[in-house]
Amino acid sequence: MNAPAKQDPTPRDEGGAELDRLLPPGDPSGVAQIVEDLGLWDSHGGTRRLMVNMVSTVDGRATLQGRSGPLSASADRQLFHGLRSAVDAVLVGAGTVRTERYGRIISDAATRSQRVARGLTAEPLACIVSGRMALEPDLPLLREPDARVAIMTASGASLPAVRAHVDYIRTGEDGGLDLAAGIAELCGRFDVSSILCEGGPHLAFQLLAAGLVDELFLSLSPLLAGGEPAGGEAMRILAGHELEPPVELKLLSVLHADSSLFLRYGVDA
Repeated sequence: MNAPAKQDPTPRDEGGAELDRLLPPGDPSGVAQIVEDLGLWDSHGGTRRLMVNMVSTVDGRATLQGRSGPLSASADRQLFHGLRSAVDAVLVGAGTVRTERYGRIISDAATRSQRVARGLTAEPLACIVSGRMALEPDLPLLREPDARVAIMTASGASLPAVRAHVDYIRTGEDGGLDLAAGIAELCGRFDVSSILCEGGPHLAFQLLAAGLVDELFLSLSPLLAGGEPAGGEAMRILAGHELEPPVELKLLSVLHADSSLFLRYGVDA
């Protein structure tokens, strides 16, 4: 179990974005205070909490030119990093790691120090989901000597030597990943309680279909992009078969900044 949190340092806001609180109504707040109010810092060592964080255009596009980065404005990027700052593990699909060229999970030294002061590890564990071990060893994250990486896979293969510290969570067989068993091992073996999934759409779908998601954070970018979801590039935040029945959501909060909306939903498992 994580060590008890020490006295809370003053929350830090990088970039200084102020977000309007529309629901529940309240005074504008910086990202650090918003993350504080979510209770993420207090969720370590308790009940598992799995959150999915996605971004979308108003017409439902999750990527532009194959990447989610072009959809994110300053406040969204700050929330992205703010959520990372307070969780035990960041869960991400191999395709997203490759496309977005994932590097170190927390690059800011002051944020790492803040985590340690609050009884956490300096950085969240980076958990990459790759059913068939489709990962290149030259990824920036795997070249980072201070990175802690767990690869969740149904494959018996391993990466060649990389600079990051890599462990394996092997679950499922014949290319079929058992996500529920993998998440259970992630939590038990690595002392993880709070998990932030950053996609991609296939992994988000699989987690929802398995009933593993507790909350959805959706950043709604003030863009219209067009395109057909079946065309590959016009991917939505979920990719896969229809969910039957559809997953019901409960709106918990709405934030606003620069025409972007930041929606937080509870997920009815």
